[in-house]
Amino acid sequence: MSASWSPTAGATGSTLSHLEGGLSGERYPADELANLDPVDGKPLLARYDLDRAAGKLTRETLASRRNGGLWRWAEILPVRRWEAVLTLGEGGTPLLPAPRLGRHFGVAGLLIKSDSLNPTGSFKARGMAAAVSRAAELGATRFVAPSAGNAGGALAAYAAAAGARATIVMPADAPRANQIEVVACGADLVLLDGLITDCGRLARSIADELGAFDLSTLKEPYRVEGKKTMGLELAEDLGWTLPDAVIYPTGGGTGLVGMWKAFDELEQLGLIDGHRPRMFSVQAQGCAPIVRAFETGAEFAPPWEDAATAAGGLRVPGAVGDFLILRCLRESGGGALALPDDELFATQRVVGGFGAGYLSLETAAAVAAVPHLLTQGAIERDDRVVIFDTGAGFKSDPPRDYTPPRPVANDVDAWGDVIERLRKPPA
Repeated sequence: MSASWSPTAGATGSTLSHLEGGLSGERYPADELANLDPVDGKPLLARYDLDRAAGKLTRETLASRRNGGLWRWAEILPVRRWEAVLTLGEGGTPLLPAPRLGRHFGVAGLLIKSDSLNPTGSFKARGMAAAVSRAAELGATRFVAPSAGNAGGALAAYAAAAGARATIVMPADAPRANQIEVVACGADLVLLDGLITDCGRLARSIADELGAFDLSTLKEPYRVEGKKTMGLELAEDLGWTLPDAVIYPTGGGTGLVGMWKAFDELEQLGLIDGHRPRMFSVQAQGCAPIVRAFETGAEFAPPWEDAATAAGGLRVPGAVGDFLILRCLRESGGGALALPDDELFATQRVVGGFGAGYLSLETAAAVAAVPHLLTQGAIERDDRVVIFDTGAGFKSDPPRDYTPPRPVANDVDAWGDVIERLRKPPA
């Protein structure tokens, strides 16, 4: 945090008031550990005294906290004491123009929110920072979560910061980089021959048998609070306006739910008006439960059978917050689409080649959606479009067609051929 704003002790000023059933609307106390709504097993959402928060969260006070990262928004985050805040420098990621990539697609106002710059290399750091901090503040000393990769690494890192034990249950084919991250941060890694939904069942058993607090996606109320800061930052990044469209790669969908919640809170705080972006969910064709439910008009998304995609973060057959995701897409006038894996790998190279960096397959899915949405008329060429970069490329498995170049002999007589080859324009 900045020298001018770096609280470490005392009250955060959080105006957290209660928890509310996302579907039932039932009200619950906020100062005890909670998972799902006891009424219907659906997600719980944190609610705040926004009238009180509005006195503190002004444009001017936020500007004075500019280097405070995620925790600048303390009044509408759930942690009550600064002593409980766990931070590795998450949040405050840049919103970057992508001019060459935008010209390639014909969208002049293409922007990328670079959440791969978070401390664990993905947007999952936001959710876990808030959730682990709050759970530890409420007395949790042991954690468990299923993960396709990035969430596991983030939980391992923040549990270590809390001095707590964490167990991460991953599909056996999760990217090796994610597995190593978990172990390097001192957490217990369990690899399961199955999908993330199967990992979720094992995680639930571990929670029940060992007393670990379950931090599964949207099965507790505070990961979404960390993720909502993406939406809070987006409004500030754009001068307290919102873009025309947001394109978001979707597995469990916490970020979509969080951003939609953030926009509503920002309006109630008087920081933005009622304009909302069209929200678009992108999934892989081999696992597209949200797309199917959106297209059929369903309120809930039945689990996807035989889920298969190389983008581990998109291989989520069923989302407990499905109705919240679908509500966001429909209320915004947005939509959902699914793309083949081959297109994801190809787009990953396009993104890198046009100067937007080496981004994950999940981010590549969001980028790959741009020409399809243009063709459909869902976005326009003069729209301001934000793509969420949810993870760094090195967190994904490498491209399928990568073959390393043949090593060159360490002999100056052999270097002529190399130089001649490099004289030619790139393929």
